[in-house]
Amino acid sequence: MVKRVVWSPRAQIERKEILDFWFKRNKSKSYPRKLNLLFKEAINLIIDYPEIGKPTDLDNVRAKIIRDYIMFYESNEDELFILSIWDTRQNPENLEFKL
Repeated sequence: MVKRVVWSPRAQIERKEILDFWFKRNKSKSYPRKLNLLFKEAINLIIDYPEIGKPTDLDNVRAKIIRDYIMFYESNEDELFILSIWDTRQNPENLEFKL
C-alpha cells in the first residue's frame, strides 16, 4: 500500500490554477472546495487500489478520471506520484506535449 503522496511541481500548479479559475468564475469557494475534495477522494481511492486508473501509453503511468479532469499518476509500494491534472475540455493535441 502507498504510504506517501508526492505532487509534481506541474501538478501542484495545475491544481492551483483549476481551483483559482473556479473561485474567480463563481466568486465563491464552494465549488473549488468540492472539486478539491473530489481530487482528495480520488487520491485515497488510488492509494487503496493503485491499478484503478486506466493504463496510458507511457510506462507505469495511469489515468484516473475525475469529472472533467484526468489525473495522471505513477505509483510504487511506497509512493504515489501525481504527475498532472488535465482538463478534458482542452484541445487533446496539447496533451501529448505536456506528458
